[in-house]
Order: sequence, then structure tokens, then C-alpha cells
Amino acid sequence: MNAYLLEYLPALIFLAIGGVLGLLFTIAAFAVAPKNPDSEKLSAYECGFNAFDDARMKFDVRFYLVSILFIIFDLEVAFLFPWAVSLFDLSHGGMVFAFWSMMVFLGVLTVGFIYEWKKGALEWE
Repeated sequence: MNAYLLEYLPALIFLAIGGVLGLLFTIAAFAVAPKNPDSEKLSAYECGFNAFDDARMKFDVRFYLVSILFIIFDLEVAFLFPWAVSLFDLSHGGMVFAFWSMMVFLGVLTVGFIYEWKKGALEWE
């Protein structure tokens, strides 16, 4: 039983070092960072409106469009990496099918991207 537990010792040491470093960096950030908030630091960040207003307020639909575009192209990359890694491990017929399947997938995404571009979703005022 002891020999089996010793196999987990490197992982336990790795987790301990990671935890200590994370705690050390967090404490150092609180100790060293200047604490003088001003109006610029307390202003809206990335969302375009104040985060402390009414939750039911209306805001521009372009925020949704940008987030949807991000999700679409993030998913594209998530599908592209495993495909690229396993493409050459397939037989010739499987490789041809996998290649053209990915080209159809990328083509559909490209058509969607061109549609968003033509509709002006990528232009910010």
C-alpha cells in the first residue's frame, strides 16, 4: 500500500507548490498594489455601461453580436485542433472525408462571418 501512495507523491508536491505560489502571489498583490481608486478605475469595463445600475436597463444589441461572434470562432478553434491532430492518423479514405467535412464546416463559418461583416456587426461607433 505504501508503494502505491508514493506514486502520487510528485503530484502532491506539485499541488502543494502551486497552492503556495498562488497564495504567495495573492498576498503579495494585496500588500504591494497601490490602493487609490479614482473615477477612471471605477468606470465601466468591457461591458459599455455601469455595472451598478438597474439590472433591467436596456443596452445595445451589439454586445450580444460580439459575444456570439466570439463564441462561434472559439468553437471553431475547439473543433479545429482535434481535427488537425488526428487527420493524418486516418486511412486515406477517412482522411479525404475528414478534410472535406472540415472544409464544409469552415465554409459555413466563413459565410456566417461575411454575413455579419456585411450587416455591420463588426463596426463599432
